[in-house]
Order: sequence, then structure tokens, then C-alpha cells
Amino acid sequence: MAASSSVVPVAVTAAVVPVLSTSGDFSNLREIKKQLLLIAGLTRERGLLHSSKWSAELAFSLPPLPLAELQPPPPITEEDAQDMDAYTLAKAYFDVKEYDRAAHFLHGCNSKKAYFLYMYSRYLSGEKKKDDETVDSLGPLEKGQVKNEALRELRVELSKKHQARELDGFGLYLYGVVLRKLDLVKEAIDVFVEATHVLPLHWGAWLELCNLITDKEMLKFLSLPDTWMKEFFLAHIYTELQLIEEALQKYQNLIDVGFSKSSYIVSQIAVAYHNIRDIDKALSIFNELRKQDPYRIENMDTFSNLLYVRSMKSELSYLAHNLCEIDKYRVETCCVIGNYYSLRSQHEKAALYFQRALKLNPRYLGAWTLMGHEYMEMKNTSAAIQAYRHAIEVNKRDYRAWYGLGQTYEILKMPFYCLYYYRRAHQLRPNDSRMLVALGECYEKLNQLVEAKKCYWRAYAVGDVEKMALVKLAKLHEQLTESEQAAQCYIKYIQDIYSCGEIVEHLEESTAFRYLAQYYFKCKLWDEASTCAQKCCAFNDTREEGKALLRQILQLRNQGETPSAEMPAPFFLPASLSANNTPTRRVSPLNLSSVTP
Repeated sequence: MAASSSVVPVAVTAAVVPVLSTSGDFSNLREIKKQLLLIAGLTRERGLLHSSKWSAELAFSLPPLPLAELQPPPPITEEDAQDMDAYTLAKAYFDVKEYDRAAHFLHGCNSKKAYFLYMYSRYLSGEKKKDDETVDSLGPLEKGQVKNEALRELRVELSKKHQARELDGFGLYLYGVVLRKLDLVKEAIDVFVEATHVLPLHWGAWLELCNLITDKEMLKFLSLPDTWMKEFFLAHIYTELQLIEEALQKYQNLIDVGFSKSSYIVSQIAVAYHNIRDIDKALSIFNELRKQDPYRIENMDTFSNLLYVRSMKSELSYLAHNLCEIDKYRVETCCVIGNYYSLRSQHEKAALYFQRALKLNPRYLGAWTLMGHEYMEMKNTSAAIQAYRHAIEVNKRDYRAWYGLGQTYEILKMPFYCLYYYRRAHQLRPNDSRMLVALGECYEKLNQLVEAKKCYWRAYAVGDVEKMALVKLAKLHEQLTESEQAAQCYIKYIQDIYSCGEIVEHLEESTAFRYLAQYYFKCKLWDEASTCAQKCCAFNDTREEGKALLRQILQLRNQGETPSAEMPAPFFLPASLSANNTPTRRVSPLNLSSVTP
């Protein structure tokens, strides 16, 4: 019986072998389209709706096939025919989410398709009961011990089938999901890799594998099949691992070979630019995507994050209303509304909408992180910590949650804890200056000033987003009475502000001019001291000091006081600081393990 039941997956696998035999070969787009249409139907039959949607969207982006090239559906086996009635009835129950009922009528079926739907119904039934119990009895922030009771039984049954080599690609995928849910990560990875070899076209298996990969080293050791699907997987995992340059290159390659109309690829590129904080580029792509696909809801929460950062209230309001009209009970819609209320400083309402999102999907990463931010705004640090910890449980690669935990412990004045969480955030985002500045502040509080200087300097080297690293470095030199180095940092800070061309109010500008005015005054460089003192007069907090210094300089000049030749002018700058524009470089995370308690 087992031998005959393997006919369908073998036929499906055989159907895709010609194109998959060469690595990343996109030369025959018609064949790829046939495969996408085939897998969209197969996943839909098994209730794997997200994978079916992904395949259908990708197929839609390719040119239509002529009638002569449209493929017939896969052949029906004897076992499929015997289980047809039970499968048809059960699939109808499955589609209206009556999972126990579907499983009941599929019990005893032998065909691969019916068996998968039977096991998948049992799995989803357990997940639904777990989620209902979690939300109803505990609330989204409580750390309960509610588990999917069906997982252990499913593991035992699928394990036996696996050992007997009776699982097709879909069965292997479900087995991997069960193992992941039981926190058997290594075993789950092996099974998902096997699933991608048996059925490379199933996007769901690639996506599950992506969620288990924590770094690039882990990725290197995976034995993945040579298939064009691997290119989509690599582009996705690079985005997740914050390897944005590599991800964008992959997506560009996919566009070049013929997927230029794919809304999925366009949205992923927008997400990639969001991750590197290229806000203008990301906003532009999202706006274009909205024109192409106005009813799209996926990734709109990321779009709303960008609108939030830019304080674009009217645009965010329009997006929230628009998504409400399309589907008010989608997780992304709740997050967009939450961001809108957060921008209006209505943090209680914002938190309420993020909680609604989590009731719809307790594993939705963005909602946990955003809810943590709202609790921080409401000064509820214990709730914020719980929310961020939940986010990390969902995805250990979420640097925002690690960074958020660092901020909460900073509020609680626990610098040792801050250090740990900021270091984790920095390891995930080695090129993000905010993480490095936060690390520097921690080391400063712990009086580890050498390490603090390293962090501030590195933050400047990778492209200081908030223009604060040089000021903090200057103050540190000032504190250590390294006056020349402090002056150099302040000079470069001023140069950077004036060279960027933006009219922005920099709170530390007056501090820099005050220090430089005093420094030049001590050096007896009256012209420079006078220029800086005049600049001080433009700021309320340094106006009086500036006026006083100008009077002193005038008095000394009238007395014929000349500059001292022994005092060097602080115009020497390190080579890496002498350029007008700060180059943004990719660097590896700082190795601070030897100095971290």
C-alpha cells in the first residue's frame, strides 16, 4: 500500500526535475510559470493557503501561457479515487475552520493528499485551541504554559512515517513544523532541508527554514537543492539577517531575469530599504506598490512604521482608514491603527490595537515589539520587558526587541543588564550607529571609558545617524582632560552639521561652539575664538558666555596681547576624519567580550 501511495509525489517531483537540475537557471520562464501554477494548485488542495498565494502571485508576474502549453492537473491514483468523497467533504469542513470535523472524516484515508490534510487538520485544531485558551484566560502579556496538546502525538506518528520513508514533500514540511513547535530546532532544520530537496517548489518549507537560521555561518552549512527557488530563499534570508546589500543584489538579479512585475519582490525591496533606514527610498517604493496593488495588506505595517518615523500624520491616517475598509480584522491593519494612535501620543489606544493584533496572531513579531514601545512611553517598564521578551521568543533576530530591552533596563538604572542587551542588538546590526552609541553610554556609566571611546568612534565610522557620537566622544575627551582631542571632535561635529545642508536644530551645537571658543581663547587664537563666541551668541543657553568672551578678547587685543607660538592650533584631524562626507562602511561587530562583566 505504501509503495503505491508514493506515485503522486514522485510524479510531481519528476515534473519539475528538468529545470531544477541546474543551479538558479531562469532561462526557461515558461517552464517556471508551469511549475508555479502546478504548486499553487497542490498547496491549495492541502489548505496551505499562504504558499498557494505566494506561488500564484509570482506566476501572475510572468507572461501568460498559450493554451497549448497549459498543463493538465496531476494524474489521480487509485488511492486518491478511493478517498475522493472523504477528502472533498473534509476539505469543505477544513475551509470553514472545522478542523476536528475534517480530521474525523479523513481518519483511515491512505492517499498522500488525504493523509496530509488529516494530520494538518489535527495540528491546526490544537493550535486554535491553544491560541483561544491563551487569549481568553491569560491575556497576551501573560507567560502561560498553554501548549498544543496534539503536537506529541503528531510527532510520534510522523516520525514513524519518516523512518519508513513514507512522507512526501508536504508530509516532511508538516513534520518539520511539529518539531519546531516542540523546540527541537536541529531536527526541524534537517527535516525542512529534506523537504526542500523532495519538493523544492513549496515556498512554505523554505520560509520555515528561514525562520530557524540565526546567522550566515549557519546558512553556509546547509545542503540546499540547486534550484531557482533557492535564489528567492537566499534573498529572503539575507533580508532577515540584515545583509541588505546581498539581499538587494539578489532581488535585482530576480528582476533582471524576468520578475520585474512581482509585487512580492517590490515589497521585499521596500522592506530591505526600511531595514537600513533609507526612509525616502522605502517610502517611494511603498507608494509605487500601493498604486500597483491598492488592496494589498501585507507589509503595510512596515509602511506605517516609515510614515510614523517621518511624522506623516495625514498619510498614516489615510492608510489606516483605507486598510479598515479593506479588512479591519487583519493583524497588519491593527498595527497600522496602533501606529496612528501612537503618533497622536494616545499610547493606551495604541497598545490596545497592538493587543488586538496579537489576539489575531500571537506570533506576530511586529505587534510584540511595537507594544513594548508603547508600554515604554507609558512608563510601564515591567510590561515593556515582557512584550520585548515575547518578541525575542518569536524571532531571536529582532534587534529592535533586544534594543528595547536595553532601553528599559537603562530606565531602571541597571547598566550591566543594558550592556548585555545592547551587545546582542549590536551583533545583529553591526552597522547601526544607534546600537554603538547606546553601548558607549553603558560603558561610560560603568566607568569603562576606553571601551566607551571605541564605541563612539565606531559609531561615527559607520555613519552616525543621530549625529551624536562625535559630541559624546568629545565630552569623554573633555572629561579625561584631553582638550586637543575634544576640540578635534567638536570641530568635525560642526563641519558635519554644516556640510550636510539640512536645516536641523542640533541641541549640542551650542555646546560645541562654547567649548571651541574657550579652547581657542586659551590658545590665544583671537580670530577663531571670536568667531566661535559670536556663534555662541545665537543660542539662548550660551549667549551670555559668548558676549563675555567677546569682551575679554577685545580687551586683550587692545592691550596688544599676541597669540602664543607654543600653543598648537587644533586643526590636525585624523585621516579618517578629514573628509567632508563621512563614508558609511560595513564593519563587523565590536569584540568587547574581554571587558564585559
